[in-house]
Amino acid sequence: MRTRKFWGWGYEDELLTDEEENNIDRRIASTFNLDSVNRIKVPTLEGINLPEPRIKTLKSLESLFSDDKLERLNHSYGKSFPDSARSILGIFTSPPDLVAFPNAEEDISSILDWASSNDVAVIPYGGGSSVCGGVETAVSEDYKGVISLDMKNLNSIVEIDKESRSALIQGGIFGPDLESQLKEHDLTMRHYPQSFEFSTLGGWIATRSGGHYATLYTHIDDFVESLKMITPSGSYETRRLPGSGAGPSPDRFAIGSEGVMGIITEASMRLQDRPIYRSSCTVEFEGYKDALNALRQISQAALFPSNCRLLDSNEALFNGAGDGSKHLLILAFESADHDKTHSLNRALEICRENKGIFEVSKESSDSHRSGSSGNWRNSFIKAPYLRESFTRRGIIQDTFETAITWDRSFNFINDIKEQTANAILKITGKPSLVTCRITHSYPDGLAPYFTFGAFATPETMLEVWKEIKLATNEICISNQGTVTHHHAVGRDHRPKGYDSQRPDLFHNVLVAAKASLDPKGIMNPGVLIDPENKSIRNWIG
Repeated sequence: MRTRKFWGWGYEDELLTDEEENNIDRRIASTFNLDSVNRIKVPTLEGINLPEPRIKTLKSLESLFSDDKLERLNHSYGKSFPDSARSILGIFTSPPDLVAFPNAEEDISSILDWASSNDVAVIPYGGGSSVCGGVETAVSEDYKGVISLDMKNLNSIVEIDKESRSALIQGGIFGPDLESQLKEHDLTMRHYPQSFEFSTLGGWIATRSGGHYATLYTHIDDFVESLKMITPSGSYETRRLPGSGAGPSPDRFAIGSEGVMGIITEASMRLQDRPIYRSSCTVEFEGYKDALNALRQISQAALFPSNCRLLDSNEALFNGAGDGSKHLLILAFESADHDKTHSLNRALEICRENKGIFEVSKESSDSHRSGSSGNWRNSFIKAPYLRESFTRRGIIQDTFETAITWDRSFNFINDIKEQTANAILKITGKPSLVTCRITHSYPDGLAPYFTFGAFATPETMLEVWKEIKLATNEICISNQGTVTHHHAVGRDHRPKGYDSQRPDLFHNVLVAAKASLDPKGIMNPGVLIDPENKSIRNWIG
Protein backbone atom coordinates (compact mmCIF):
# COMPACT_ATOMS: atom_id res chain seq x y z
CA MET A 1 0.00 0.00 0.00
CA ARG A 2 1.30 3.47 -0.92
CA THR A 3 1.87 5.89 1.95
CA ARG A 4 0.70 9.51 1.85
CA LYS A 5 3.30 12.13 2.75
CA PHE A 6 2.63 13.62 6.16
CA TRP A 7 4.80 16.58 5.16
CA GLY A 8 3.57 17.32 1.62
CA TRP A 9 1.33 16.53 -1.33
CA GLY A 10 0.72 13.06 -2.71
CA TYR A 11 2.54 9.82 -1.96
CA GLU A 12 6.02 9.29 -0.52
CA ASP A 13 7.22 7.75 -3.78
CA GLU A 14 6.12 10.79 -5.81
CA LEU A 15 9.15 13.06 -5.86
CA LEU A 16 10.68 15.38 -8.41
CA THR A 17 13.63 14.13 -10.42
CA ASP A 18 17.16 15.37 -9.72
CA GLU A 19 16.98 17.41 -12.93
CA GLU A 20 13.72 19.06 -11.84
CA GLU A 21 15.19 19.82 -8.41
CA ASN A 22 18.32 21.34 -9.95
CA ASN A 23 16.19 23.44 -12.30
CA ILE A 24 14.34 24.83 -9.30
CA ASP A 25 17.66 25.73 -7.64
CA ARG A 26 18.77 27.59 -10.75
CA ARG A 27 15.42 29.38 -11.09
CA ILE A 28 15.46 30.54 -7.47
CA ALA A 29 19.09 31.68 -7.63
CA SER A 30 18.42 33.63 -10.82
CA THR A 31 15.14 35.18 -9.65
CA PHE A 32 16.41 36.37 -6.28
CA ASN A 33 20.09 36.94 -7.20
CA LEU A 34 21.45 34.29 -4.83
CA ASP A 35 24.85 32.61 -4.88
CA SER A 36 23.48 29.33 -3.58
CA VAL A 37 20.22 27.67 -2.56
CA ASN A 38 19.87 25.44 0.49
CA ARG A 39 17.29 22.65 0.72
CA ILE A 40 15.59 21.52 3.90
CA LYS A 41 15.77 17.77 4.31
CA VAL A 42 12.52 15.87 4.10
CA PRO A 43 11.41 15.02 7.66
CA THR A 44 11.19 11.44 8.82
CA LEU A 45 8.57 9.78 10.97
CA GLU A 46 11.22 8.88 13.53
CA GLY A 47 12.43 12.47 13.76
CA ILE A 48 9.06 13.86 14.86
CA ASN A 49 7.99 13.89 18.52
CA LEU A 50 4.30 14.25 19.33
CA PRO A 51 2.64 15.07 22.66
CA GLU A 52 0.74 12.19 24.22
CA PRO A 53 -3.04 12.06 23.62
CA ARG A 54 -4.91 13.94 26.32
CA ILE A 55 -8.16 12.01 26.05
CA LYS A 56 -9.51 8.47 26.06
CA THR A 57 -12.73 7.28 24.47
CA LEU A 58 -15.45 5.05 25.80
CA LYS A 59 -14.72 1.32 25.63
CA SER A 60 -17.66 0.94 23.23
CA LEU A 61 -16.03 3.38 20.79
CA GLU A 62 -12.39 2.26 21.03
CA SER A 63 -12.45 0.30 17.76
CA LEU A 64 -13.31 3.48 15.84
CA PHE A 65 -10.28 5.44 17.03
CA SER A 66 -6.54 5.40 16.42
CA ASP A 67 -3.65 7.08 18.22
CA ASP A 68 -1.15 5.91 15.59
CA LYS A 69 1.65 8.42 15.16
CA LEU A 70 1.48 8.58 11.35
CA GLU A 71 -2.29 8.99 11.41
CA ARG A 72 -2.01 11.86 13.87
CA LEU A 73 0.63 13.53 11.71
CA ASN A 74 -1.39 13.12 8.52
CA HIS A 75 -4.44 14.64 10.18
CA SER A 76 -2.69 17.64 11.77
CA TYR A 77 -2.80 19.94 8.76
CA GLY A 78 -4.25 20.45 5.30
CA LYS A 79 -2.17 21.29 2.22
CA SER A 80 -1.74 25.06 2.29
CA PHE A 81 1.69 26.67 2.14
CA PRO A 82 1.94 27.11 5.94
CA ASP A 83 0.66 23.56 6.44
CA SER A 84 3.43 22.21 4.23
CA ALA A 85 6.02 24.56 5.76
CA ARG A 86 5.18 23.59 9.34
CA SER A 87 5.25 19.91 8.40
CA ILE A 88 8.62 20.16 6.67
CA LEU A 89 10.01 22.08 9.66
CA GLY A 90 8.68 19.40 12.02
CA ILE A 91 6.27 21.76 13.83
CA PHE A 92 3.50 19.53 15.19
CA THR A 93 2.66 21.20 18.50
CA SER A 94 -1.12 20.61 18.32
CA PRO A 95 -1.86 17.33 16.51
CA PRO A 96 -5.22 15.62 16.99
CA ASP A 97 -5.24 13.56 20.15
CA LEU A 98 -7.05 10.79 18.29
CA VAL A 99 -8.26 10.06 14.77
CA ALA A 100 -11.74 8.58 14.34
CA PHE A 101 -12.70 6.29 11.46
CA PRO A 102 -16.48 5.76 11.59
CA ASN A 103 -17.98 2.98 9.50
CA ALA A 104 -21.58 4.19 9.50
CA GLU A 105 -23.74 7.20 10.30
CA GLU A 106 -24.58 5.63 13.66
CA ASP A 107 -20.88 5.70 14.53
CA ILE A 108 -20.71 9.40 13.71
CA SER A 109 -23.69 10.13 15.94
CA SER A 110 -22.10 8.20 18.81
CA ILE A 111 -18.78 10.01 18.38
CA LEU A 112 -20.45 13.43 18.33
CA ASP A 113 -22.51 12.57 21.44
CA TRP A 114 -19.34 11.54 23.28
CA ALA A 115 -17.41 14.61 22.09
CA SER A 116 -20.21 17.01 23.07
CA SER A 117 -20.38 15.49 26.55
CA ASN A 118 -16.63 15.72 27.05
CA ASP A 119 -15.75 19.13 25.51
CA VAL A 120 -13.76 17.53 22.71
CA ALA A 121 -13.42 19.43 19.42
CA VAL A 122 -14.23 17.50 16.24
CA ILE A 123 -12.49 18.35 12.96
CA PRO A 124 -14.23 16.73 9.95
CA TYR A 125 -11.69 15.27 7.50
CA GLY A 126 -12.27 14.11 3.94
CA GLY A 127 -9.00 14.01 2.02
CA GLY A 128 -7.21 16.74 3.95
CA SER A 129 -6.62 18.83 0.82
CA SER A 130 -7.75 22.14 2.37
CA VAL A 131 -5.56 25.12 1.46
CA CYS A 132 -7.20 27.60 3.82
CA GLY A 133 -6.82 26.15 7.31
CA GLY A 134 -10.04 24.17 7.06
CA VAL A 135 -8.78 21.08 8.93
CA GLU A 136 -6.56 22.82 11.47
CA THR A 137 -6.45 20.82 14.73
CA ALA A 138 -5.01 23.59 16.91
CA VAL A 139 -8.04 25.02 18.70
CA SER A 140 -7.63 26.25 22.29
CA GLU A 141 -7.30 25.11 25.88
CA ASP A 142 -11.06 25.59 26.24
CA TYR A 143 -11.33 22.08 24.81
CA LYS A 144 -10.14 19.02 26.70
CA GLY A 145 -8.94 17.48 23.46
CA VAL A 146 -9.41 17.38 19.70
CA ILE A 147 -10.17 14.55 17.30
CA SER A 148 -9.98 14.39 13.53
CA LEU A 149 -12.97 12.49 12.11
CA ASP A 150 -11.94 10.78 8.88
CA MET A 151 -14.75 9.80 6.49
CA LYS A 152 -12.80 7.38 4.30
CA ASN A 153 -14.89 4.33 5.26
CA LEU A 154 -18.14 5.87 4.01
CA ASN A 155 -17.10 5.65 0.39
CA SER A 156 -19.81 3.95 -1.66
CA ILE A 157 -22.31 4.85 -4.33
CA VAL A 158 -25.49 3.67 -2.64
CA GLU A 159 -27.81 3.75 -5.65
CA ILE A 160 -27.99 5.13 -9.18
CA ASP A 161 -31.09 6.55 -10.85
CA LYS A 162 -30.14 6.45 -14.51
CA GLU A 163 -33.54 7.76 -15.64
CA SER A 164 -33.17 10.94 -13.57
CA ARG A 165 -29.42 10.90 -14.12
CA SER A 166 -28.50 11.12 -10.45
CA ALA A 167 -26.93 8.99 -7.74
CA LEU A 168 -26.97 8.71 -3.95
CA ILE A 169 -23.31 8.83 -2.89
CA GLN A 170 -21.58 8.66 0.48
CA GLY A 171 -19.53 11.66 1.51
CA GLY A 172 -16.21 9.89 2.08
CA ILE A 173 -15.73 8.73 -1.51
CA PHE A 174 -12.62 10.07 -3.26
CA GLY A 175 -12.79 11.61 -6.73
CA PRO A 176 -11.13 8.75 -8.69
CA ASP A 177 -13.30 6.09 -7.01
CA LEU A 178 -16.43 8.15 -7.66
CA GLU A 179 -15.73 8.51 -11.37
CA SER A 180 -14.59 4.90 -11.71
CA GLN A 181 -17.86 3.59 -10.30
CA LEU A 182 -19.96 5.97 -12.40
CA LYS A 183 -18.08 5.00 -15.55
CA GLU A 184 -19.55 1.50 -15.32
CA HIS A 185 -22.93 3.13 -15.97
CA ASP A 186 -21.67 5.52 -18.70
CA LEU A 187 -22.22 8.41 -16.31
CA THR A 188 -19.99 11.10 -14.86
CA MET A 189 -20.21 14.01 -12.46
CA ARG A 190 -17.52 15.98 -14.35
CA HIS A 191 -16.29 17.75 -11.24
CA TYR A 192 -12.51 17.88 -11.21
CA PRO A 193 -10.86 20.21 -8.69
CA GLN A 194 -7.06 20.24 -8.71
CA SER A 195 -7.24 18.13 -5.56
CA PHE A 196 -9.43 15.53 -7.32
CA GLU A 197 -7.19 12.56 -6.46
CA PHE A 198 -7.03 13.41 -2.76
CA SER A 199 -10.41 14.97 -1.97
CA THR A 200 -13.90 13.66 -1.29
CA LEU A 201 -17.48 14.39 -2.24
CA GLY A 202 -18.35 15.47 1.29
CA GLY A 203 -15.38 17.83 1.30
CA TRP A 204 -16.41 19.29 -2.06
CA ILE A 205 -19.90 20.02 -0.77
CA ALA A 206 -18.77 21.35 2.59
CA THR A 207 -16.33 23.78 0.95
CA ARG A 208 -18.38 24.79 -2.12
CA SER A 209 -15.69 23.36 -4.35
CA GLY A 210 -15.07 24.66 -7.86
CA GLY A 211 -14.07 22.15 -10.53
CA HIS A 212 -12.21 22.44 -13.84
CA TYR A 213 -15.38 22.98 -15.87
CA ALA A 214 -14.90 26.67 -16.58
CA THR A 215 -18.49 27.65 -17.40
CA LEU A 216 -21.98 26.42 -16.47
CA TYR A 217 -20.91 23.41 -14.33
CA THR A 218 -18.47 25.28 -12.12
CA HIS A 219 -19.35 24.94 -8.44
CA ILE A 220 -20.49 21.82 -6.65
CA ASP A 221 -23.61 23.74 -5.58
CA ASP A 222 -25.35 23.02 -8.86
CA PHE A 223 -24.79 19.26 -8.63
CA VAL A 224 -26.46 18.74 -5.25
CA GLU A 225 -30.02 17.36 -5.43
CA SER A 226 -30.32 16.59 -1.70
CA LEU A 227 -28.04 15.80 1.21
CA LYS A 228 -27.80 14.38 4.72
CA MET A 229 -25.75 15.91 7.51
CA ILE A 230 -25.19 14.44 10.98
CA THR A 231 -25.02 17.19 13.61
CA PRO A 232 -24.53 17.07 17.41
CA SER A 233 -28.25 17.84 17.67
CA GLY A 234 -29.38 15.12 15.28
CA SER A 235 -29.80 14.23 11.62
CA TYR A 236 -30.33 17.00 9.04
CA GLU A 237 -31.79 15.50 5.85
CA THR A 238 -33.27 17.31 2.83
CA ARG A 239 -35.80 16.13 0.28
CA ARG A 240 -34.61 14.93 -3.14
CA LEU A 241 -36.12 17.30 -5.69
CA PRO A 242 -35.03 18.83 -9.03
CA GLY A 243 -35.94 22.23 -7.63
CA SER A 244 -38.08 23.87 -4.99
CA GLY A 245 -39.38 27.31 -4.11
CA ALA A 246 -40.24 26.36 -0.54
CA GLY A 247 -38.38 29.00 1.45
CA PRO A 248 -34.62 29.36 1.86
CA SER A 249 -32.87 26.24 0.61
CA PRO A 250 -31.81 23.78 3.35
CA ASP A 251 -29.36 22.31 0.83
CA ARG A 252 -27.71 25.65 0.19
CA PHE A 253 -27.41 26.22 3.92
CA ALA A 254 -25.36 23.03 4.34
CA ILE A 255 -23.31 23.57 1.17
CA GLY A 256 -20.28 25.62 2.19
CA SER A 257 -20.84 25.06 5.93
CA GLU A 258 -17.25 23.73 6.19
CA GLY A 259 -17.99 21.25 8.98
CA VAL A 260 -19.03 23.84 11.56
CA MET A 261 -22.63 22.58 11.71
CA GLY A 262 -22.15 18.87 11.15
CA ILE A 263 -20.74 16.19 8.88
CA ILE A 264 -22.14 15.57 5.39
CA THR A 265 -22.55 11.81 5.14
CA GLU A 266 -24.30 11.40 1.78
CA ALA A 267 -25.84 13.36 -1.05
CA SER A 268 -27.93 12.78 -4.15
CA MET A 269 -25.88 14.27 -6.98
CA ARG A 270 -26.87 15.32 -10.50
CA LEU A 271 -24.88 13.49 -13.15
CA GLN A 272 -24.17 13.73 -16.87
CA ASP A 273 -23.69 11.26 -19.66
CA ARG A 274 -20.02 10.72 -20.41
CA PRO A 275 -18.82 13.04 -23.19
CA ILE A 276 -18.05 11.59 -26.61
CA TYR A 277 -17.54 14.65 -28.78
CA ARG A 278 -14.66 17.05 -28.08
CA SER A 279 -13.25 20.09 -29.83
CA SER A 280 -10.45 22.36 -28.66
CA CYS A 281 -8.13 25.17 -29.68
CA THR A 282 -5.64 27.61 -28.17
CA VAL A 283 -5.84 31.30 -29.12
CA GLU A 284 -3.09 33.91 -28.76
CA PHE A 285 -3.69 37.58 -27.98
CA GLU A 286 -1.21 40.45 -27.96
CA GLY A 287 -3.51 42.70 -25.95
CA TYR A 288 -4.86 41.55 -22.57
CA LYS A 289 -7.95 43.74 -22.87
CA ASP A 290 -8.71 42.10 -26.24
CA ALA A 291 -8.40 38.69 -24.61
CA LEU A 292 -10.75 39.69 -21.77
CA ASN A 293 -13.30 41.03 -24.25
CA ALA A 294 -13.21 37.75 -26.17
CA LEU A 295 -13.64 35.79 -22.96
CA ARG A 296 -16.60 37.93 -21.92
CA GLN A 297 -18.36 37.61 -25.27
CA ILE A 298 -17.89 33.83 -25.31
CA SER A 299 -19.30 33.64 -21.77
CA GLN A 300 -22.30 35.73 -22.75
CA ALA A 301 -22.99 33.82 -25.98
CA ALA A 302 -24.34 30.73 -24.15
CA LEU A 303 -21.75 28.49 -25.81
CA PHE A 304 -20.71 26.99 -22.44
CA PRO A 305 -17.20 25.71 -23.16
CA SER A 306 -15.89 23.08 -20.76
CA ASN A 307 -12.51 24.81 -20.68
CA CYS A 308 -12.21 28.55 -21.12
CA ARG A 309 -9.05 29.58 -19.30
CA LEU A 310 -7.14 32.75 -20.00
CA LEU A 311 -3.45 32.76 -19.05
CA ASP A 312 -1.63 36.07 -19.00
CA SER A 313 1.71 36.05 -20.83
CA ASN A 314 3.83 35.37 -17.75
CA GLU A 315 1.50 32.65 -16.46
CA ALA A 316 1.76 30.99 -19.88
CA LEU A 317 5.56 31.31 -19.87
CA PHE A 318 6.06 29.80 -16.40
CA ASN A 319 3.81 26.86 -17.21
CA GLY A 320 5.48 26.02 -20.50
CA ALA A 321 2.45 27.07 -22.53
CA GLY A 322 4.07 30.04 -24.31
CA ASP A 323 7.17 32.17 -24.71
CA GLY A 324 5.90 35.08 -22.60
CA SER A 325 5.00 37.32 -25.53
CA LYS A 326 1.31 36.42 -25.84
CA HIS A 327 -1.70 35.88 -23.64
CA LEU A 328 -3.31 32.48 -24.19
CA LEU A 329 -6.97 31.51 -24.19
CA ILE A 330 -7.45 27.74 -23.91
CA LEU A 331 -10.80 26.65 -25.33
CA ALA A 332 -12.43 23.22 -25.21
CA PHE A 333 -15.95 21.96 -25.81
CA GLU A 334 -17.46 18.56 -25.06
CA SER A 335 -20.80 16.79 -25.31
CA ALA A 336 -22.29 13.33 -24.94
CA ASP A 337 -25.03 14.16 -27.45
CA HIS A 338 -23.71 16.09 -30.43
CA ASP A 339 -20.63 17.37 -32.20
CA LYS A 340 -19.36 20.65 -30.71
CA THR A 341 -17.38 21.90 -33.71
CA HIS A 342 -20.02 24.54 -34.40
CA SER A 343 -19.67 25.91 -30.84
CA LEU A 344 -15.89 26.01 -31.14
CA ASN A 345 -16.11 27.75 -34.51
CA ARG A 346 -18.41 30.43 -33.10
CA ALA A 347 -16.05 30.97 -30.15
CA LEU A 348 -13.14 31.32 -32.57
CA GLU A 349 -15.10 33.86 -34.61
CA ILE A 350 -15.45 35.91 -31.44
CA CYS A 351 -11.71 35.57 -30.81
CA ARG A 352 -10.87 36.63 -34.36
CA GLU A 353 -13.08 39.72 -33.96
CA ASN A 354 -10.98 40.57 -30.90
CA LYS A 355 -7.61 40.17 -32.67
CA GLY A 356 -7.05 36.59 -31.53
CA ILE A 357 -4.65 34.41 -33.55
CA PHE A 358 -5.10 30.65 -33.78
CA GLU A 359 -4.67 27.58 -35.92
CA VAL A 360 -7.43 25.00 -35.77
CA SER A 361 -5.96 21.64 -34.80
CA LYS A 362 -6.57 18.61 -36.96
CA GLU A 363 -5.47 16.27 -34.19
CA SER A 364 -7.61 13.78 -32.31
CA SER A 365 -10.23 14.56 -29.70
CA ASP A 366 -7.42 14.38 -27.14
CA SER A 367 -5.61 17.35 -28.68
CA HIS A 368 -6.29 19.28 -25.45
CA ARG A 369 -3.61 17.07 -23.89
CA SER A 370 -0.93 18.25 -26.33
CA GLY A 371 0.62 21.55 -27.44
CA SER A 372 0.22 24.69 -25.33
CA SER A 373 -2.97 23.52 -23.62
CA GLY A 374 -1.41 20.14 -22.84
CA ASN A 375 1.73 21.74 -21.41
CA TRP A 376 -0.38 23.95 -19.19
CA ARG A 377 -2.54 21.00 -18.13
CA ASN A 378 0.51 18.94 -17.14
CA SER A 379 2.06 21.88 -15.29
CA PHE A 380 -1.21 22.48 -13.46
CA ILE A 381 -1.37 18.89 -12.25
CA LYS A 382 2.27 19.02 -11.11
CA ALA A 383 1.98 22.40 -9.38
CA PRO A 384 1.54 21.05 -5.80
CA TYR A 385 4.74 19.01 -6.10
CA LEU A 386 6.68 22.00 -7.41
CA ARG A 387 5.40 24.22 -4.61
CA GLU A 388 6.54 21.64 -2.09
CA SER A 389 10.08 21.83 -3.46
CA PHE A 390 10.09 25.61 -3.26
CA THR A 391 8.94 25.36 0.35
CA ARG A 392 11.89 23.11 1.17
CA ARG A 393 14.10 26.03 0.09
CA GLY A 394 12.24 28.59 2.17
CA ILE A 395 10.74 30.20 -0.93
CA ILE A 396 7.04 31.06 -0.82
CA GLN A 397 5.14 30.10 -3.94
CA ASP A 398 1.44 30.48 -3.43
CA THR A 399 -1.85 31.47 -5.00
CA PHE A 400 -5.09 33.23 -4.18
CA GLU A 401 -8.25 33.67 -6.17
CA THR A 402 -11.20 36.03 -6.23
CA ALA A 403 -14.10 37.10 -8.46
CA ILE A 404 -15.37 40.35 -9.98
CA THR A 405 -17.93 41.56 -12.50
CA TRP A 406 -16.95 42.26 -16.12
CA ASP A 407 -17.33 46.04 -15.89
CA ARG A 408 -14.46 46.23 -13.39
CA SER A 409 -12.38 43.27 -14.55
CA PHE A 410 -9.47 44.85 -16.45
CA ASN A 411 -8.59 47.51 -13.89
CA PHE A 412 -9.31 45.09 -11.05
CA ILE A 413 -6.80 42.51 -12.29
CA ASN A 414 -4.11 45.10 -12.92
CA ASP A 415 -4.68 46.69 -9.51
CA ILE A 416 -4.52 43.35 -7.70
CA LYS A 417 -1.25 42.46 -9.45
CA GLU A 418 0.33 45.82 -8.67
CA GLN A 419 -0.85 46.01 -5.06
CA THR A 420 0.22 42.43 -4.35
CA ALA A 421 3.67 42.97 -5.86
CA ASN A 422 4.07 46.18 -3.84
CA ALA A 423 3.01 44.42 -0.64
CA ILE A 424 5.49 41.60 -1.22
CA LEU A 425 8.29 44.08 -1.94
CA LYS A 426 7.51 45.94 1.28
CA ILE A 427 7.38 42.73 3.33
CA THR A 428 10.40 40.90 1.86
CA GLY A 429 12.56 43.65 0.40
CA LYS A 430 12.72 41.77 -2.90
CA PRO A 431 10.53 42.13 -6.00
CA SER A 432 7.99 39.51 -7.01
CA LEU A 433 6.20 38.75 -10.23
CA VAL A 434 2.46 38.25 -9.84
CA THR A 435 0.74 36.33 -12.64
CA CYS A 436 -2.92 35.72 -13.38
CA ARG A 437 -5.10 33.12 -15.01
CA ILE A 438 -8.86 33.25 -15.37
CA THR A 439 -10.19 29.91 -14.17
CA HIS A 440 -13.97 30.38 -14.41
CA SER A 441 -16.20 32.75 -16.30
CA TYR A 442 -19.85 33.67 -16.08
CA PRO A 443 -22.16 35.90 -18.13
CA ASP A 444 -21.75 38.62 -15.49
CA GLY A 445 -18.15 38.14 -14.36
CA LEU A 446 -15.03 36.06 -13.94
CA ALA A 447 -12.68 34.46 -11.41
CA PRO A 448 -9.06 35.70 -11.56
CA TYR A 449 -6.54 33.34 -9.96
CA PHE A 450 -3.19 34.89 -8.97
CA THR A 451 0.17 33.20 -8.47
CA PHE A 452 3.19 34.80 -6.79
CA GLY A 453 6.62 33.92 -5.52
CA ALA A 454 8.22 35.61 -2.54
CA PHE A 455 11.68 35.44 -1.01
CA ALA A 456 12.09 34.14 2.50
CA THR A 457 14.27 31.70 4.41
CA PRO A 458 13.29 28.55 6.27
CA GLU A 459 13.53 30.55 9.49
CA THR A 460 11.29 33.39 8.30
CA MET A 461 8.92 31.85 5.75
CA LEU A 462 5.96 31.27 8.09
CA GLU A 463 5.88 34.85 9.38
CA VAL A 464 6.50 36.25 5.90
CA TRP A 465 3.69 34.13 4.47
CA LYS A 466 1.33 35.30 7.21
CA GLU A 467 2.01 38.96 6.38
CA ILE A 468 1.49 38.34 2.67
CA LYS A 469 -1.72 36.36 3.30
CA LEU A 470 -3.24 39.09 5.42
CA ALA A 471 -2.24 41.63 2.76
CA THR A 472 -3.84 39.68 -0.12
CA ASN A 473 -7.00 39.10 1.91
CA GLU A 474 -7.27 42.85 2.46
CA ILE A 475 -6.39 43.66 -1.16
CA CYS A 476 -9.20 41.44 -2.50
CA ILE A 477 -11.77 42.92 -0.12
CA SER A 478 -10.69 46.56 -0.53
CA ASN A 479 -11.03 46.20 -4.30
CA GLN A 480 -14.62 44.92 -3.86
CA GLY A 481 -13.85 41.33 -4.80
CA THR A 482 -14.39 38.20 -2.74
CA VAL A 483 -11.69 36.78 -0.49
CA THR A 484 -12.11 33.40 -2.19
CA HIS A 485 -13.89 32.08 -5.28
CA HIS A 486 -13.60 28.34 -4.71
CA HIS A 487 -11.17 27.54 -1.91
CA ALA A 488 -13.55 28.02 1.03
CA VAL A 489 -12.93 30.20 4.08
CA GLY A 490 -11.40 27.96 6.73
CA ARG A 491 -9.40 30.02 9.17
CA ASP A 492 -6.91 31.62 6.79
CA HIS A 493 -9.46 33.64 4.83
CA ARG A 494 -11.20 35.09 7.86
CA PRO A 495 -8.92 37.92 9.13
CA LYS A 496 -9.09 41.02 6.90
CA GLY A 497 -11.15 38.87 4.51
CA TYR A 498 -14.37 36.94 5.10
CA ASP A 499 -15.03 38.57 8.47
CA SER A 500 -15.15 41.91 6.63
CA GLN A 501 -16.99 40.61 3.57
CA ARG A 502 -20.05 38.98 5.15
CA PRO A 503 -23.00 41.09 6.37
CA ASP A 504 -23.10 41.42 10.16
CA LEU A 505 -26.69 40.19 10.34
CA PHE A 506 -25.78 37.10 8.33
CA HIS A 507 -23.01 36.41 10.82
CA ASN A 508 -25.63 36.55 13.58
CA VAL A 509 -27.76 34.06 11.66
CA LEU A 510 -24.82 31.64 11.33
CA VAL A 511 -24.02 31.95 15.04
CA ALA A 512 -27.65 31.21 15.93
CA ALA A 513 -27.76 28.24 13.58
CA LYS A 514 -24.55 26.83 15.04
CA ALA A 515 -25.92 27.25 18.56
CA SER A 516 -28.94 25.17 17.51
CA LEU A 517 -27.11 22.42 15.63
CA ASP A 518 -23.91 22.41 17.70
CA PRO A 519 -24.80 23.80 21.15
CA LYS A 520 -21.44 22.84 22.74
CA GLY A 521 -19.46 24.42 19.90
CA ILE A 522 -17.38 21.30 19.14
CA MET A 523 -17.60 21.25 15.32
CA ASN A 524 -14.52 22.62 13.52
CA PRO A 525 -14.10 25.57 15.88
CA GLY A 526 -12.62 28.71 14.37
CA VAL A 527 -13.64 27.88 10.79
CA LEU A 528 -16.12 30.39 9.26
CA ILE A 529 -17.22 31.63 12.70
CA ASP A 530 -16.26 31.24 16.34
CA PRO A 531 -18.53 29.33 18.71
CA GLU A 532 -20.11 31.65 21.28
CA ASN A 533 -19.06 29.66 24.31
CA LYS A 534 -15.40 28.99 23.50
CA SER A 535 -12.27 31.01 22.78
CA ILE A 536 -10.41 30.01 19.62
CA ARG A 537 -6.71 30.28 18.84
CA ASN A 538 -5.97 31.25 15.23
CA TRP A 539 -2.26 31.49 14.49
CA ILE A 540 -2.79 33.69 11.44
CA GLY A 541 -4.51 36.53 13.28
